[in-house]
Amino acid sequence: MNRNDVNATELKLNPKTNLLEQATFEYILNDVESPNLYRQLFRYDEIPKVMFNRRVVPLNMPDEIWITDTTFRDGQQSREPYTVDQIVTLYDKLHRLGGPKGIIRQSEFFLYSQKDREAVYKCMERGYQFPEVTSWIRASKKDFELVKSIGLKETGLLVSCSDYHIFYKLKMTRRQAVDYYLGVVKDCLDIGIRPRCHLEDITRADFYGFVVPFVLELSKLMEETGVPIKVRACDTLGYGMAIPGIALPRSVPGIIYGLHHHARIPSALIEWHGHNDFYRAVSNSTAAWVYGASGINCSLLGIGERTGNTPLEAMVIEYAQLRGTLDGMDTSVITEIADYYRNELHYNIPPRTPFVGEDFNVTRAGVHADGLLKNEEVYNIFDTGKILGRPPKVMISNTSGIAGITVWVNAHYKLTGDKALDKHHPLCVRLKEWVDQQYDEGRVTAITDGELETLVSSMGSEFGIEC
Repeated sequence: MNRNDVNATELKLNPKTNLLEQATFEYILNDVESPNLYRQLFRYDEIPKVMFNRRVVPLNMPDEIWITDTTFRDGQQSREPYTVDQIVTLYDKLHRLGGPKGIIRQSEFFLYSQKDREAVYKCMERGYQFPEVTSWIRASKKDFELVKSIGLKETGLLVSCSDYHIFYKLKMTRRQAVDYYLGVVKDCLDIGIRPRCHLEDITRADFYGFVVPFVLELSKLMEETGVPIKVRACDTLGYGMAIPGIALPRSVPGIIYGLHHHARIPSALIEWHGHNDFYRAVSNSTAAWVYGASGINCSLLGIGERTGNTPLEAMVIEYAQLRGTLDGMDTSVITEIADYYRNELHYNIPPRTPFVGEDFNVTRAGVHADGLLKNEEVYNIFDTGKILGRPPKVMISNTSGIAGITVWVNAHYKLTGDKALDKHHPLCVRLKEWVDQQYDEGRVTAITDGELETLVSSMGSEFGIEC
């Protein structure tokens, strides 16, 4: 009887399903002579293709899920570097946003420069339990010693897993890559640092021919040493898709299921790191949670390499939708962060960006404004005033109508309850007449808040409105 036949008889009752299931799996590294580039999917001169095999894996939401942050690592690779003071300010805001339960669990930093290390020291001096300060380094004993000397307990290690990287970047075979990676991980463990293995380019990798055999070796190392080894599934070019029934290597459900079920990595040690090249960063990250990853790696405002990472603020809202609670997260800090980027860092946030853009809950359509005037639930996604400190607004143009003007006055001057104006109020009528005149005379731009403020200041007292 061969080894695979023996393993097939090893059954264990799954406490989640109460079904007997195969307890152990063996996957042998497929040490190919030439790279598998999945050319049926990834022809460089064509848009990538999607292949379905209609295999559906079970939903497997972990008992705990959380967010990790890469603002000061991946987020710094696509913009001018933050100053030390800026990093500390944003780190403080991450701590407040994550709340007392530390839903924002970790934040990772570079250690290359003196400035990088100064920022790490300053953040550690804050004494916060969450987010834990972690690092990302080159795979060398010298850098491991640096991590330990600073006092960090975990560091990220790059373990590229697609043949694009193994053959073309590293100039290795699969066997050579595995041996090299395992040696690096062992060096990290010898120094007393928890490794976080970044499986780079996993959505173009031979999952059962390379990824699972390698990760099974990591599982064995964990069993031997008792030290947890985190596995980060990196969708480096954003190829992942969350639709059930999509074939590997592009299947997010398939990747997370395979890491957990076949490579024996517990959910608490699986993390998803997505990119937004195909507009799927948020949906893929949500799927990773739902199918069994506890951690989702994000950056503030999604700032990161090329099209960026999964926006951290988006996953805060996704967490609440999936769990039915914010678990103490302070969502008003999201607006503080957006204001800090705009006003202090002079970063241009596209105005229609969900939750943080200046116009994300601003309407220009008169029919929408009329709905807001009657009941803001009609056209607002949730109570943005309560949750984000940003009540819905209108932008006045030739399509706003008197309803839009009325909503603007009430929101701008915080007129609520009995003090709120209706669209028949003389002030609103006068403002509507002025707006109509502007467009009758050929204006094509929107009316600014400043223009309306001046008008209300000149005529508000006439109607008992204090400006």
